[in-house]
Amino acid sequence: MHTLVFLSTRQVLQCQPAACQALPLLPRELFPLLFKVAFMDKKTVVLRELVHTWPFPLLSFQQLLQECAHCSRALLQERPSTESMQAVILGLTARLHTPESEAGTQPLCRKHALRVLDLTGLLDDGVEQDPGTMSMWDCTAAVARTCIAQQQGGAVEPGLAPVPVELLDAGCLRRVDLRFNNLGLRGLSVIIPHVARFQHLASLRLHYVHGDSRQPSVDGEDNFRYFLAQMGRFTCLRELSMGSSLLSGRLDQLLSTLQSPLESLELAFCALLPEDLRFLARSPHAVHLKKLDLSGNDLSGSQLEPFQGLLQAAAATLLHLELTECQLADTHLLATLPMLTHCASLRYLGLYGNPLSMAGLKELLRDSAAQVELRTVVHPFPVDCYEGLPWPPPASVLLEASINEEKFARVEAELHQLLLTSGRAHVLWTTDIYGRLAADYFSL
Repeated sequence: MHTLVFLSTRQVLQCQPAACQALPLLPRELFPLLFKVAFMDKKTVVLRELVHTWPFPLLSFQQLLQECAHCSRALLQERPSTESMQAVILGLTARLHTPESEAGTQPLCRKHALRVLDLTGLLDDGVEQDPGTMSMWDCTAAVARTCIAQQQGGAVEPGLAPVPVELLDAGCLRRVDLRFNNLGLRGLSVIIPHVARFQHLASLRLHYVHGDSRQPSVDGEDNFRYFLAQMGRFTCLRELSMGSSLLSGRLDQLLSTLQSPLESLELAFCALLPEDLRFLARSPHAVHLKKLDLSGNDLSGSQLEPFQGLLQAAAATLLHLELTECQLADTHLLATLPMLTHCASLRYLGLYGNPLSMAGLKELLRDSAAQVELRTVVHPFPVDCYEGLPWPPPASVLLEASINEEKFARVEAELHQLLLTSGRAHVLWTTDIYGRLAADYFSL
């Protein structure tokens, strides 16, 4: 449903040249809605001028593109269109290239108002690449190249990715995302000292940081120690992603260097050992965690007990728990339910890729009734729906083997009926791992 104000705004933007001429006459309170409508309808001429003349210190995609009183459509749940993002970048370029002498005389350029362009919260699920949309990396790289070109007075080649670390305002940047890079630990050790300049950096995403204590090497040890020393320079870090990093027996060294407790921690596919989980459970980080991702770590053996201790420590604050491909069978889940259901504020639970049966899922559904904040459970296809499954089934088999569609249809119907009977029809139980349901830390 749309309000009359929204519909009127959409009508005003139908003629883009006239709308641009009218911007100086409109109250600045209308700019947020104008931005959302222009972004949604790809009114690129207006969108560019809105950014060029933005009258507020902050232009935040999370604030402007979320569901609002005038429009229920949440654009943050959609990958941004290339046309709209290019218009935003062109508007930013126009701002940066407006001479200081002209800024105070031109009514359309409120030069000194905009201080922070916040792109956090944009959808970046990494799948279903669409040539008409842009990934988070594409958006960030385009904005960075725009800023570099302004400061260097010319065009910049895409290969100069590290340069923005030298040139961006150290007081503004809140997130640096270096996932899916090929820098290695040695390369990251070169980059991290520059990243540490950003005093207000709240989120750092890294992958492939290998510090496995079981396979040390002289060069690797030196690089890892240097990396740890640089990590200790961050004073405001609240989110750390270390996915696909070999941290076996090293988690204590990493987390002990940080100056403040984390609220979001991703340790997916990090080959964690029981002592790593025990340290995390006892650390100051555990009681502050809102988001925890342990996907790809085997929690079925000696790791189960320390994992349960970690859940107990984080129960008061945990909102988002991701346990994809953790080898959790029914016996492990049932043993963990008392600790899991004490996470009273939990909103999201990810269990995809675990060898759970329909009986185990029903037990989880019943016991989670007390978790009134729970909104989403991403569950696996029950092992009952496979034919000839080896036991215990490797995660690769669960992800690739065919299921009996008729059996699974009955499972879905039964789960749905159980939710209805318990008055929880609003809770989504799904097997769609790419359903864009995982929350960004900044939106928690």
